[in-house]
Formats: sequence, C-alpha cells, structure tokens
Amino acid sequence: MTLHEAVNSTPRLPLDADGGPVFEAPWQARVFAMTLQAHEAGMFEWTEWAETLGAELAGDGDGSGEKRGYYDHWLSAFEKILHAKGVAGAGQLGELRQAWDEAAKATPHGAPIELKR
Repeated sequence: MTLHEAVNSTPRLPLDADGGPVFEAPWQARVFAMTLQAHEAGMFEWTEWAETLGAELAGDGDGSGEKRGYYDHWLSAFEKILHAKGVAGAGQLGELRQAWDEAAKATPHGAPIELKR
C-alpha cells in the first residue's frame, strides 16, 4: 500500500492542501508511520484498519462534552487492532508505547525509527 492509497482510504484523515496527512505533534506522525509499517508487515489488512478506525471515530463523544482528537482515536484503534490480532496483549501495549517513544527520541530526525525486540 502506498502512502497515497492509505490517505485516500482512511476515514476523516486531516489533509493539507496537497492531500498529505497533517500532524500537530510528532507522536501523531509516529503512530501513523507505525500503523503503515504494521500493515506492510502483514499484521492486518488495510480494510480491517479502516473498519477499526471508523468504529473508533464513530464512538466519539460519550456525553461528557469532551471530544478526543483524531489521532487519539487513531492510537486507540491501533492498540485495539494489535490486541485483536494477538500482536500485543493489553499489558504489552504500554511497554510497546514506551519502547517506541524511547526509540523515536533516540533516532535522528529523518532517519527510520527502528524498534528493537
């Protein structure tokens, strides 16, 4: 799947004037990239991802008046699909999030982030 295909098949993805994804914080770009890499590694089909994200977005608003950001939903959907596919258990996701954050901070800007197992 190309970035263009991913962008065109992802529900409500914030886009810039050129049709590229918009990120307000580095962690948003990171979780976006992790999702694409997980798909490319064969962990899930993109249609499964779009359905999982769509369901997460549809649940926006629990009556509390507090709305979550788009990439908050994205992260929740990513965690749900990893758990559903048996890639990571609920307890492992926190550890994985921490390991990814450490790897991202240790990686020079523009270089691929590698998560060591």
